[in-house]
Amino acid sequence: SLQFLYFIGNDMGKKLYLLFETPAGYGLFLKEEGEEIGAKDVEIQKTWQDFGRFKKVVKFVSFAPFKDSEQALENINALSEGQVPAFLGSFLADTLPDSKKKYELGVAETKMGSAIQENLQIPCVCNEHIAEIHRGIRVHAAKLVPVLKEGELERAALSLAHYYSRSKVKFNVNRSDNMIIQAIAIVDKLDKDINTFAMRLKEWYGWHFPELAKIVADNGQFCRLCGLLKNKEQVTDDMLPKITEIVNDEEVAKQVLAMAKISMGGAIAEVDMVNIDTFSLRLSGLLNLRSQSIEYLHNKIEAVSPNLGSLMGDNIAAKLISHAGSLMNLAKYPASTVQILGAEKALFRALKSRGNTPKYGIIFNTSFIGKAKGKNKGRISRYLANKASIACRIDAFGEVPTRVFGEKLKEQVDDRLQYYDEKAHKPMKNTVAMEEALKVFGKELKKAKKEQAGAEEAKEAKEVEKKEKKAGKKRKEIATEEPEKKKKKKKSKE
Repeated sequence: SLQFLYFIGNDMGKKLYLLFETPAGYGLFLKEEGEEIGAKDVEIQKTWQDFGRFKKVVKFVSFAPFKDSEQALENINALSEGQVPAFLGSFLADTLPDSKKKYELGVAETKMGSAIQENLQIPCVCNEHIAEIHRGIRVHAAKLVPVLKEGELERAALSLAHYYSRSKVKFNVNRSDNMIIQAIAIVDKLDKDINTFAMRLKEWYGWHFPELAKIVADNGQFCRLCGLLKNKEQVTDDMLPKITEIVNDEEVAKQVLAMAKISMGGAIAEVDMVNIDTFSLRLSGLLNLRSQSIEYLHNKIEAVSPNLGSLMGDNIAAKLISHAGSLMNLAKYPASTVQILGAEKALFRALKSRGNTPKYGIIFNTSFIGKAKGKNKGRISRYLANKASIACRIDAFGEVPTRVFGEKLKEQVDDRLQYYDEKAHKPMKNTVAMEEALKVFGKELKKAKKEQAGAEEAKEAKEVEKKEKKAGKKRKEIATEEPEKKKKKKKSKE
């Protein structure tokens, strides 16, 4: 077992106060002078488990309860960010002695201790000895603090945990990133499922009409044709316009009709055809869902990372964000990490075997690397990763979403690719490209401000019109009421 003997006594005659933060408030305890905690880890545990022995170690000084759950949430948020709440500062200032040279404050966390020491100039201590005493206080808090009742701390902890979790979800800066991560996961899963189901449908319907899969390769068109043609023996020339509408090519439609008449496929029962038709309808529904998900993903990328989306494409941008965990994480990565993001296994395999490291990861699927020649693929991937790193940082830290910088970065990558292949002209420098982008962005900002001002003026005009209409109605009501009152007065006089 761990052998260590220690006395938590006073350092150079200083008193040791202990700050104990709870979900119900802040507590302050004083370490009794010269009390021995234990010689072994087993004895230490016995000390803080036995209340009779432990109450000789610490003495209760004061407790400051929170007014409500909102104040507790405010304090826990401040402490989690390394700040000292005003409530804690005033409590320590009122409770601790004026002379800061005569005491030390024991805290449970070094981060909180350094914050208190910097902001309040109170000497703080945080070590294993303090942690052991805090553990004992946590076990016997209800008995040590007269204000607290049995079970009150547990209820306060549960309530504060719910409040804290809810606030973190509500103010999560990555909440839009989370939607992108979920959307790209759905699209990838749908792609796999659609390919599997389409292959199954082609094999199933191919027993009856095997030539159709060779004529029409597109999965969506194949599904719709299965639902239209059904039994090939019932296909007529009147179906030509509908087939043309599905395949968008009259020649292909005529070929489908011709092959339906001379197909080598076998006959099919009506029950089997009903099942094939049902399956094709379900597959068509999945295809529609995929198109909707892609549109949803595009809208989210436009709102969250328009520059990265315009440079890399929606799918690649979403995969990069998903792999990094959030746009903020991706913005913190260096360009070298962005370049091989998604190829971690290949990287560590190469490092282990001392082979060549991978040149690209997820960004391999971009059109730029596909266009580049073999010797230039590594160079263009490195250049593209640099531009992607700039784009995602603009998206993460920029206040106004815009596609201007992403489009200009895309032009730079195109120029560099052309330079590598042809070496006709030198590519544009980054400073020049960013200056041009800033000019365009400035014009867009002015235009947006004018539109916003116009919208505000229109709203004000509408409000004025409404007020005038209300005032006009009131005048009419008053005008109609006055002659009636006069008539009543005349009748009363008569």
